[in-house]
Amino acid sequence: MTLAVFVSPAMNKVQREPLYLLAGGPGQAASDLAPFLHKFRKINQNHAIVMVDRRGTGLSRSFDCGIDRDTPMDLEFISKALEKCYLQQANFANSLSSRQSVEDLERVRKHLNHQRISLWGGSWGTRTALLYQQWYPNSLKALVLDAVAPIDSKVFLSATAAEDALKILVRDCLSDVSCSKFGNWRTVLDQLLNDWNKSIAVDFPDPNTGKPMAHPMSRWVLQNAIRTALYSPEAAAQIPFAIQQAGLGNYYPLSGILGLFPDGTSGMSLGLTLSIACAEELSRLSEEEIAADIRGTFVGDAFFGIFESGCEVWPVPDRAYEQPELRKHPVLLISGEADPITPPAYAEKQLGYLVNKQHLVVSSGGHINSMRGCIPRLIKEFLESPEKKLEQTCITDINRPPFTAGIYGPAIEGPKRKHLEEKGL
Repeated sequence: MTLAVFVSPAMNKVQREPLYLLAGGPGQAASDLAPFLHKFRKINQNHAIVMVDRRGTGLSRSFDCGIDRDTPMDLEFISKALEKCYLQQANFANSLSSRQSVEDLERVRKHLNHQRISLWGGSWGTRTALLYQQWYPNSLKALVLDAVAPIDSKVFLSATAAEDALKILVRDCLSDVSCSKFGNWRTVLDQLLNDWNKSIAVDFPDPNTGKPMAHPMSRWVLQNAIRTALYSPEAAAQIPFAIQQAGLGNYYPLSGILGLFPDGTSGMSLGLTLSIACAEELSRLSEEEIAADIRGTFVGDAFFGIFESGCEVWPVPDRAYEQPELRKHPVLLISGEADPITPPAYAEKQLGYLVNKQHLVVSSGGHINSMRGCIPRLIKEFLESPEKKLEQTCITDINRPPFTAGIYGPAIEGPKRKHLEEKGL
C-alpha cells in the first residue's frame, strides 16, 4: 500500500536528526499537523520535519465510513452505518494495528535514509511513539510526548479525567471577577442534564442557522460537546456563561459551543479509530472499571458508549501489548493540568520504564500544549541538548484565556478598559 509522506526539509546546512510528527486519535492524519510547522519553524531550521499519514488516514486511504456532520447523531443509526462499513471492508479493518503503523514508520525512516530520528507525538501519537521506542530503540534519539497515553494506560476510561478538568474550570472561574458572577453554574449543568427532555432536544437551536436542529439533539451529544470543549482552553472559557444562560432558558450560547465542533468526527478516520480502539483498548476494560470511571461524572457513559456500540459491530481481533521494557532515551513529557482525557498523572505515575525524562505541566492547560507560549522554544532546546535539564519557569506565563463574560465575549479590563472609557466608548 502507498503511504502519504510529507517532508519539510531543514533550512540550515548543518542538520540534526529529523523530527517525525505522530498524530492522535487514533484516526487523525499526520498531515493535519501541518499548522504546527509555523510554531515549529525554529526547530525546522536544523531538523527536517516529517509527517506520515498512517494507513487508513488522510491520503493513505482514509477510512472514514461516510460519518460526517450531516449524519444524524443517533447511536442506533450510526451503529448500522458502521456495521455496513465494516462488512464492506472487513479485510482492511482487520489489517490495521499499532504494530503495522510502527512498522510503516520504520520503513519510511529507512526509505528516507535517516539514521536516527526523534519523535513528537500528540495524544494517541504518544502511544505510537512509545511503541516505536519499544520495538525500534536503536532507530531513536529522543521523544517529545504531549498529552501522554502510556502503553499500559486505559485512555478510554476518561469520564473521571473530564470531571476533574471541569472542577479545575470551576476553580478558575471562581477566582475570576467576570466569571464568578455566574454563580453555581456547575449545579445548573447537572440540573440541565438531569432534566434533558424531548422538548429541549427538539427546540435546541442549530449553531449554523439558529433554527431548531434538523434532528433532536440527544443528551449524550451535549455531554460530549462539553467534554470536547474542555480540550481547548479557548473553548472551555465559554462554558460557564453558556451554562448559566441555558439555566435561564437561553440555549444559543450553548449551541455556539456545539458549533465550535461542527463535525463530531472532524479530522478522524472512524474506521481506523475503531480498528485500533476496539482491538487494543476496549478489549482490556472490565465492567467494574467502567462503572467506577463514570460514577458521579457529568459525562457518565456518553463518551464510552459511542465506542462500546461501535465495537459491537466492528469485530476486529483483540491485540494485547507486551509489558514495556526499560528505555534510556531522553524524553520530554508535556501535560495540561486540565486535560480531560490524558491528565498529568499518566505521565507522572505510569512511565516508570522511562528513566531519562522531564515533565512540563501547564497550569489550567487542556489537551495538547506544544504550540502554547514558550513550549515550542523549550522543545527546540530539548532536541538540541536532550540530556540538559530545561529551565521551565516560563510556562508559568501561560495563562488560561479570559472567560466569556457576556454575549460579546470576554470583559475588557485594566488599561484597555480605562483607555476606552477616556475615549467615551
